Amino acid sequence: MWGYVRLELTRTLRDGGYVIFAVVMPVVMYLIFTNLGLAPGDRHDAAIYVMVSMAAYGALGGAFNNGSGIAEDRATGWLRQLRLTPLTPVQVVTGKVLTGVVGVVPSIAAVLLAGVLVNHVTLPPQRWLAIIVLLWAGTVPFSLLGLGNGYRLSGQTAAVANVATMLTLSIVGGLWIPAETFPSWLRAIADWTPSNSYAGLSWRVAFGDVPTLRQAAILLAWLLLFAAYAMYGYRRAGRRA
Repeated sequence: MWGYVRLELTRTLRDGGYVIFAVVMPVVMYLIFTNLGLAPGDRHDAAIYVMVSMAAYGALGGAFNNGSGIAEDRATGWLRQLRLTPLTPVQVVTGKVLTGVVGVVPSIAAVLLAGVLVNHVTLPPQRWLAIIVLLWAGTVPFSLLGLGNGYRLSGQTAAVANVATMLTLSIVGGLWIPAETFPSWLRAIADWTPSNSYAGLSWRVAFGDVPTLRQAAILLAWLLLFAAYAMYGYRRAGRRA
């Protein structure tokens, strides 16, 4: 399975769309939001808050990008070839998830480095470590959702669906605009989105608070749902291959 992961990771890192939308764009947005005074609060707190937000946004972009090429792989017969290998369906989906988890590292690192080098963000080492781990591990549910869309939909449709889903979760989840500024009805929706709980874990750590059990439970529930969706999509795609 590790050879399969290395192959998929190489393909991902060579994708120009991944570099632009999952690495470059979040950094640009971070610098715009913080240095043009578009973020709420004082400059120091805004730099930290938006740093976490844009790192989460970039990680979502990387996770969903991992699933967008699945439909094209199905059309070219790659999934059919995988079914002829000793890899089980669980191993194939797990391999793609691992590819997505590794692929989000540049997205997260680029924004965090911009925070340190440009906006001079300083945090205790243990907070940096906790933020990195939470942002990294928390992308698994989104990678599974992107894979599910890739297995279930055609090439162009899957790409559009993943981009639309990523943008919707980013906006409604409060990654672009703090959910605290939303109308009450939209704030209620945001509280149940996986993206809000995902970023919320790191937001709290960044400001010295402890992540809530509710946020972790919501993210775990979405993970289980998206895992079932990805497995269902792979099995359906295999029967049509």
